[in-house]
Amino acid sequence: MKHPVVVVSGGLSHQRDVSLKSGRTVAQALRRAGHTVVETDVDAGLVPTLLGTEGLVAFPMLHGGVGEDGALPEVLRLLGIPYVGSGPATCRVSFDKSIATRIVAGAGVTTPRQAALPHDIFRELGAVELVKALTERIGLPLIVKPARGGSSLGVTKVTDAADLPQAMATAYAYDDMVVIEQFITGTELAIGMLTTREGTEVLPAVEIRPASGVYDYASMYTAGETRLTAPADITETQAQAAAEMARTVQQTLDLNGISRVDAIIDEHGRPVFLEAGVAPGMTGTSLVPVGMRAAGVDLAEVCSRLVSDAAHDA
Repeated sequence: MKHPVVVVSGGLSHQRDVSLKSGRTVAQALRRAGHTVVETDVDAGLVPTLLGTEGLVAFPMLHGGVGEDGALPEVLRLLGIPYVGSGPATCRVSFDKSIATRIVAGAGVTTPRQAALPHDIFRELGAVELVKALTERIGLPLIVKPARGGSSLGVTKVTDAADLPQAMATAYAYDDMVVIEQFITGTELAIGMLTTREGTEVLPAVEIRPASGVYDYASMYTAGETRLTAPADITETQAQAAAEMARTVQQTLDLNGISRVDAIIDEHGRPVFLEAGVAPGMTGTSLVPVGMRAAGVDLAEVCSRLVSDAAHDA
């Protein structure tokens, strides 16, 4: 039985345009698999649409905001609507890098040195002493980024302590909690995972080489700005270690459906965890589709299987 599907995309986050493209990609894949698909935004018409069709499954493709912070899955559970993806608690934890990193580190995964500061503390206590403490504790260079968000919006690499206050201000424009962490030099990877009732398939790691040296928003979504290679140009031992790390993160955070772990192979050959995503992009320049193609995985088949799983578990 091919269940009808409502693909939810758009929303009001900074990643609205990317979400709409991801939603369209998934909707087209589901139609190829024989599903009746309705594409909808997060607005006053969403709940009537969800309640108006018997036997439907929701397929959230929202990035940031209510898409990845657990809000929409919480609503779907309240409404009794089966949906594809991770549960509300998993979404909330994964969405906040200041929390996810500590939980993953507790599972034995290597993570960067990190600190997290809310805007009011940084403002009230004064930047001078905090900047000094941050650079002494974490070291330079470092990365400053919003604790909650995606598409590398508000992310800055800092090589001079004098630039740290401005980097903090840039990140605070996107979130009132900011993460400051050690900059890890090495090979940057994105590791996609497909978790179904049959288990988790770890896709080949995608190697990310941005021309600018930092994988920011422009590097992500501007054609030609980043070279993506899958499988990544790393040793077999490193590839296995990265896959094992991703699987540990999946189990620790209880990631479901389509997810992604970002990591760097450091100078010692170790995979270092950066962050996890419960709703990775599915656009033409997104990372998980590159890994799927490298594995010979068909998007339509995967999406249809996830819909069937969600309906079965309802």
